[in-house]
Amino acid sequence: MSASIILGIESSCDDTSAAIISGSKILSNIAANQAIHNEYGGVVPELASRAHQQNIIPVVEKAFSKANIQQNDICAIGFTRGPGLLGSLLVGTSFAKSLAMSLDVPLIEVNHLQAHILAHFIDDANPTPPTFPFLCLTVSGGHTMIVLVKDYFDMEIIGKTIDDAAGEAFDKIGKIFDLDYPAGPIIDKLAKEGNPDAFQFNKPRMENYDYSFSGIKTSVLYFIQKEVRKNPDFIKENLNNLCASVQRSIIEILMNKLEKASVDLNIKEVAIAGGVSANSVLRKAMEINQEKLGWNIFIPKFEYTTDNAAMIAIVAKLKYERGEFTDIRTTATAKYDL
Repeated sequence: MSASIILGIESSCDDTSAAIISGSKILSNIAANQAIHNEYGGVVPELASRAHQQNIIPVVEKAFSKANIQQNDICAIGFTRGPGLLGSLLVGTSFAKSLAMSLDVPLIEVNHLQAHILAHFIDDANPTPPTFPFLCLTVSGGHTMIVLVKDYFDMEIIGKTIDDAAGEAFDKIGKIFDLDYPAGPIIDKLAKEGNPDAFQFNKPRMENYDYSFSGIKTSVLYFIQKEVRKNPDFIKENLNNLCASVQRSIIEILMNKLEKASVDLNIKEVAIAGGVSANSVLRKAMEINQEKLGWNIFIPKFEYTTDNAAMIAIVAKLKYERGEFTDIRTTATAKYDL
């Protein structure tokens, strides 16, 4: 029996993406970014949904072209139903439903957060995939959580942020430093030339495995306001050290809880997922714990960290094998529990 070929569509935020998967192998993974949001310092939902409408057909066509297959070759279409920006999700959902009807193939809804985690099961994501159970730190601009993954579709959130996500904290602090959006990759780059011990910022004291990042954002803001009153050029003169110190603080907050969960639950299979999993210091911290704590670590390829349709396609493939299809009357949803 030949491998199933599935089209995946992702449109939860500001990236329009389409991917073709055959079995667990990605044949194409195309994304169109929306630079228009940079000037606003964040994603503008109305502009995002309009850009998705412009991008989705060219992106899907390019995905088919790169995979060197025809539309009639696919067995099913997977799409992000949520969570995310409702207007953006509606574009991808509507397109997926229309194409599925025209090709008379099954429709498969995908939870965006599950997809980030299950991206580790794409053929080229890791030398070997994680074994169950494993812990996954899922961290992005919109979400920060520690997930206990017992099986492909048996996941439990054991810790989450009570306010800002880690990626959101990077972006808001970047705004204080007058950096472009998204600030996370810029901070990571500038931090390489800085001293991570140059400045100290407050860290939250949270119960269990939960996170909070609003405190560090406020701590940085008050510190900068005080120093700029004394020296208007303080940020410019200390930017690399500021970025390195902020980054160290946020990554330490993330890792302390992940380490605690690993020890408490006696689980050494540990993965990271989501946009912030591209951060170089987070990746280094995972490698250190591989040596220090005996972790078996899973760090996604860069192309599978940000929002992408390959991760949607792998979940659709797993659901296709189980015969878990979606009614054509289904609707997009901004909130979609893991």
